[in-house]
Amino acid sequence: MTLSDQASRIREGEELPAEVIDPYLKAHIPGLEGTPRISQFPGGASNLTYLLEYPSQELVLRRPPFGQKAKSAHDMGREFRILNRLNAGFPYCPKAYLHCTDVSVIGAEFYVMERVKGIILRENMPPELGFSPEQTRTLCQSFIDKFVDLHNVDYQACGLADLGKPEGYVQRQIDGWIERYERALTPDAPSWEPVKAWLRDKMPADHPKPGIVHNDYRFDNVILDPDNPMQIIGVLDWEMTTIGDPLMDLGNTLAYWIEADDPAPVQLMRKQPSNAPGMLTRREFVDYYAERAGIRIDNFDYYYTYGLFRLAGIVQQIYYRYFHGQTQDKRFARFVQLNALLEQMALQVIGKSKL
Repeated sequence: MTLSDQASRIREGEELPAEVIDPYLKAHIPGLEGTPRISQFPGGASNLTYLLEYPSQELVLRRPPFGQKAKSAHDMGREFRILNRLNAGFPYCPKAYLHCTDVSVIGAEFYVMERVKGIILRENMPPELGFSPEQTRTLCQSFIDKFVDLHNVDYQACGLADLGKPEGYVQRQIDGWIERYERALTPDAPSWEPVKAWLRDKMPADHPKPGIVHNDYRFDNVILDPDNPMQIIGVLDWEMTTIGDPLMDLGNTLAYWIEADDPAPVQLMRKQPSNAPGMLTRREFVDYYAERAGIRIDNFDYYYTYGLFRLAGIVQQIYYRYFHGQTQDKRFARFVQLNALLEQMALQVIGKSKL
């Protein structure tokens, strides 16, 4: 089966100098021999990710985009520390080996971690997997199990207590995303005023048991075992990880979860196979999460609405750059329509909510 995530040729202008990086890695990581074959993973719009294939070991190198300073929005040290410490409590987190703060080596900070080789599910379920609805349901439940496991990690024992401030997390997220949305507002974008007012009015207390918040837990950030695709062996993309309310993290994940019965316009948003036969619905997802976590979730509408608004904020920030000519990427031209669709989805949730 050739479904494993593959690296490919390096994009022009984003080359990694082998003559520099190879001796540096050999001086800091024991056991490396031979000459590495260097390629680049094509996905992602944030940090750049490279594959270094040595004869006996494969490594992944992450660095900020060119033209960005690592200490601004692309903190290599923070991400390295999360990987380096979280792995002790969450073994699905790749092991980190090296963090280089000397920008003279390749022109930016970077870190190196193990390569977890496997299958990553994108928009549609690969037919080659041949999953039955029952197998898909089991995989979906395993996906949620890992989510619960992450939220139950003893982050203090892992040395990550200073990663975030759990007190007041819900209010900071609501106020922060409202502020970011309003800063990115364009004349053609929806205001979200009724939703913003509802989110402030119905704001719950912080969860009594804060935990590790991934902030981007989706199927395309999960790695499946290539020899047993029913088994999850890795979780990626820890850039936005913090300490906070796990139910807010649940809302983030459910905002991306498009069901098979969602309307056609909503289906256009889908980036993972959450519509495949056997996948849980959003309601079933929440119920299963609550069962596995041993908690009650009576105000799911709130966290889902927050997730939709947060996603709209991300979308609008990207569209703002397109609207003002800061990027010419035509993919972003319709993001304002996506924003409006997310607002309508949120208003429908609020209209039916009993909160």
